[in-house]
Amino acid sequence: MAPRESETGRLGLTASARIVWALVVLSAVLTLVFAGLVARHLTTDARRSSQFYARVFAGLADPSEAGATSALFDIARDIRAQGIPIVVTNPVGFPTDTANLPRPMALGSPELAAFVARLDRINAPVTERTVGTIHFGAPPVRGLLRVVFALELASLVAVLGAGMIAMRATLRAARDRVFVAMARESAHQLGTPLTSLAGWVEQLRSGTMPPAEIAEHLADDYARLERVSRRFERIGQPARRDAVDMAALAEKVAGYFRPRLPKLANPILVSVNVESRAPLVQGDALMLEWALEVLVKNGVDALKGRAGSIAIALTDEPDALVLRVEDDGPGVPAEVRTQLFEPGLSTKTGGWGLGLALAKRIVEDNHGGRLVLEPSEAGAKFAIRLPRDGGEGEASA
Repeated sequence: MAPRESETGRLGLTASARIVWALVVLSAVLTLVFAGLVARHLTTDARRSSQFYARVFAGLADPSEAGATSALFDIARDIRAQGIPIVVTNPVGFPTDTANLPRPMALGSPELAAFVARLDRINAPVTERTVGTIHFGAPPVRGLLRVVFALELASLVAVLGAGMIAMRATLRAARDRVFVAMARESAHQLGTPLTSLAGWVEQLRSGTMPPAEIAEHLADDYARLERVSRRFERIGQPARRDAVDMAALAEKVAGYFRPRLPKLANPILVSVNVESRAPLVQGDALMLEWALEVLVKNGVDALKGRAGSIAIALTDEPDALVLRVEDDGPGVPAEVRTQLFEPGLSTKTGGWGLGLALAKRIVEDNHGGRLVLEPSEAGAKFAIRLPRDGGEGEASA
């Protein structure tokens, strides 16, 4: 048995996947641009600092005063070339020199005074006794960093957008899988009694079985159809807490399946072995019956086309009643065991689509128990562990 592709699966990239990949690529491109801009600025800044360092030492090494003066003027010129706005004022606050102003401003004008005040709000001025006070603003790289920040923000938005689209696509796919699985499980639940009804009708037409016996089987199938309807109504509602005799419930499920299984070609036998001394639990008989039927029906499906047996056994543990359903079919493929109870997974037509997922929810969420696939030498062996009720009462099954 190889796992089939989910009905909602699609080959190739969907529209959502293409959008996600486009956003991821955009984020990667923006990140590379951001890194490139920062690296280029740092490289340029390092080169300029090295040149300043070299010129200072060249001026200090020149024995003539002209060499040192020339080196200092070169450094001043290079500093001006960096584009930092600078205004130099004398001790009484009157501007004496400017560099890199955003527009021409006359020395001593109110406009220049306001600009100096704005520079001082950006950076604290530097006072040099022989020069005066130097007022300076932000370097042009600050604008570059703003661009870089915008690119990084756009990259973050792209990543978040990709994540949201991917999450929505995943949720939508999961919802679609559940809807498809629910439809398949509905057909799966109705399939057995409908097929059985068709068989009894054929028996009536052929006259090979007494009508009274056929009527009993028809009544059983009608009752099952009614239970199936009530089961789906019960999904999502709080589980009832009645005293349920799991031994009687197991016999009831086995009794329903026995006359509907092949007896001549490839016969399938269903047996019940009750070793438990206290098979009562608190729970919802209708839903527990559903969970048990899912396991038995999976065994029947696994044995299609071959003879075999399905064994239902009830045993005691210190704090739990254990109900095992074991078949001697081909077993569960190793590659699907970790996903066996996920909605929508199926290894055969009409099989494990939603049944095991619902059974697990009935046992674990509604009854505080455990449903697991246990190791077995052949076939599949499922175990339901239900906590003890600690009381006595009549079974509601």
